[in-house]
Amino acid sequence: MDSTLYFKQLLSGKDFAVGNQIATQMVNFVYMIGDAESRKCLLVDPTYGIDDLLNIAQIDDLQITGVLLTHYHADHAGGNLFGSQIEGSKELLEKLSIPIHCNKDEVPWLLKTSGLNSDDLESHESGDTVSVGNVEIKLIGTPGHTPGSQCFLVNSQLIAGDTLFLDGCGRTDLPGSDPELMYDSLINKLNKLNNDIMVYPGHFYSKDPFDNLGNVKSYNPVLKPRTPQEWLAIFS
Repeated sequence: MDSTLYFKQLLSGKDFAVGNQIATQMVNFVYMIGDAESRKCLLVDPTYGIDDLLNIAQIDDLQITGVLLTHYHADHAGGNLFGSQIEGSKELLEKLSIPIHCNKDEVPWLLKTSGLNSDDLESHESGDTVSVGNVEIKLIGTPGHTPGSQCFLVNSQLIAGDTLFLDGCGRTDLPGSDPELMYDSLINKLNKLNNDIMVYPGHFYSKDPFDNLGNVKSYNPVLKPRTPQEWLAIFS
């Protein structure tokens, strides 16, 4: 890993939001991507325990300068989940004035569900980059789980959100999901990345919290090359 890169994976219910039953049940990962020299940092999908995440940044002497959202679901962006209100980017903006970076196709969904306003959001196209200090993060549009799902590639780390888990992928039977777009995102985009890239998922649904893409390709059935028709018959 590049010595200038600060990178931290945090598990809900364990590393933050300890004692929160929903956070413990959902096993979300929140990520911190920063520049070790400038001490600037971006939060990926901050939810459940905003004060805890701010405290972690303070302990590590980091200035939070923005948020990257993988998609609009409440366990990643904040909002109503199972009848409970989940802290998210809206609550973070009550404490910090920072941009919330999202894919352009996710904007209408975020406006409906997260409590965020259009002025809070900085929308992007797939292929755009977001910088934090001297660290550049590439945004990869991966629709399917939601219309504007996106992954983040920084050096050799891929934060895959709910598009790709180590074992399986995000659901495609939810509002805004599209199995055909998920096939394209998995097989024609993520499956073609270098095998040495480390995959960091949005949830701890597997034995390990991360693994290299070459290994994931070998055991994750959703990345097995198939015709679209065959893949959809199995996974849609």
